[in-house]
Amino acid sequence: MAKKFNLSQILEDLENTGTLEELTNVTVGVRSGLELDHIIYHWVDSAGDQYGFATYSDAWVKRYQERNYHRIDPVILGCFQRFHPVDWKQLNWASKSARDFLKDAHAHGVGNQGYSIPLRGPHGQFALFTINHSCADEEWQGFIQTYGRDLILIAHFLNRMALEFRHARQPEDRGALSPREIDAMTLLALGNSRAQVAHSLAISEHTLRAYIESARSKLGAHNTTHAIATALSRGLIVV
Repeated sequence: MAKKFNLSQILEDLENTGTLEELTNVTVGVRSGLELDHIIYHWVDSAGDQYGFATYSDAWVKRYQERNYHRIDPVILGCFQRFHPVDWKQLNWASKSARDFLKDAHAHGVGNQGYSIPLRGPHGQFALFTINHSCADEEWQGFIQTYGRDLILIAHFLNRMALEFRHARQPEDRGALSPREIDAMTLLALGNSRAQVAHSLAISEHTLRAYIESARSKLGAHNTTHAIATALSRGLIVV
């Protein structure tokens, strides 16, 4: 896995998209670069409007919808109650319905490993960014340790861009962070130094300082630590 991966280029490509279709293409390119079996993005807002894409087979997507698997899917049920990324094996698969669902999923080409990142946005929006693959547990854990933080940043950036493209979006709430502010705060929350964050985002430390101060002001925070804690508590960033 992961023979070709350039985080800065991916974020730039996402920022340069102008349609949901282009956004989908860039994200599918992430899957190819990481050499994963599948990549999935799905969101639902408070009005029930939905958008999503997946590289699963059409047969599995149709079966999932026809059988209303969203009502029993441990990934959906488990992630809706969480703010942090979730490895599928941490979820509750004990019930017979969950085990039968998993068996059916494997039969339709869904891999034995999964990692989902819950995302929340303005106006009650909830989304999931998921990667899926077939490999041994040890290989999967090594992959997540190496690329987990980058995937969180990609997921948040993708989610913000998708919301911008969605038709007739309501104005963002006062205090909502811009995509770049979310990127900066997420990387800081993950323990990166300002120099490391600036390097990851391919910006100067002066520009980074402007993003941090803007985010701090929007969140009504006294300092950067307070801003990070506030953003986490509101579900604006996930680490």
